[in-house]
Amino acid sequence: MESWDLVVVGAGPAGLTAGIYGARSGLRTLVVEEKLLGGAVAETPLVENYPGFSEGISGRDLADRLAAHCRRSGAEIRELESLVELSFKGRKGTVKTDKNAYSVSAVIIATGCYYKELGVPGEREFRGRGVSYCTLCDGPLFKRKKVLVVGGGNTGAISSIYLANLTSDVKLVHRRSQLRAEEALVKDMHKQEVNILWNTELKEIRGDAVVKSVVLRNNKTGETREADVDGVFIQIGEVPNSQVAKEAGIDVDRDGYIIVDSHQRTNISGVYAAGDVTTSPVKQIGTAVGQAIIAATEAFGHAKQPYYYKR
Repeated sequence: MESWDLVVVGAGPAGLTAGIYGARSGLRTLVVEEKLLGGAVAETPLVENYPGFSEGISGRDLADRLAAHCRRSGAEIRELESLVELSFKGRKGTVKTDKNAYSVSAVIIATGCYYKELGVPGEREFRGRGVSYCTLCDGPLFKRKKVLVVGGGNTGAISSIYLANLTSDVKLVHRRSQLRAEEALVKDMHKQEVNILWNTELKEIRGDAVVKSVVLRNNKTGETREADVDGVFIQIGEVPNSQVAKEAGIDVDRDGYIIVDSHQRTNISGVYAAGDVTTSPVKQIGTAVGQAIIAATEAFGHAKQPYYYKR
């Protein structure tokens, strides 16, 4: 069994930041990621609200910079390695993945979230054949075609703006009469002539080999109609990747988000959490980075017990 001072689970902005601060503090630090590094931010076409990048930066570029910084700081990153079990007894814990087992002094969970599904007929059937949850990944496949975006938050707005520069027609479906997205993004959507369908719900996705149309329902009038589209991008939120944490006895709220205090501590000594997987009310790159810095600082105190550290 390998021995590490700190294991960070997840290599999104929170996990990579925790890796940077953990390694810089002198902890022997390992970051494991079940997919490829970067997390959800790597799939974001453009990040415009992260301080220091007033002109914007692609999510992939930002993720790569964070990873390079993490490695330069001395942390090791291992991709395609999934967490399967976590246990803590006394001063030491064990992290088991699908490839290895690690003895650890502290753990930071930064596993983020996964895409939420609508659950409508045709959604799973046409996934990868016209239905997508990643605009950056699949947007270029729909150049000069008609697409539909479902969602009313920042992600839906950003996706619509990005697709407007690629496709011939973008419609945003939102079940309410007002968006949750930032005003700056809403203005950009209007500039890009994104057509917003208010009080409208996607009820079914239809096609043959690929998506051909969708069934839409106006929840105010009850009117149902079919519209021709080539692609559907579902951007309705996420579900926290907290199942293994929950099984380990870590407290989560009713939606599955890990409960942390102001020091990013969970109810289990030596286990911390940061980023979108936590109960933090604001799910942004900036807040994830800040939480990770706190978590790594606390993890150092727990692992090394400096004279000034107080639990």
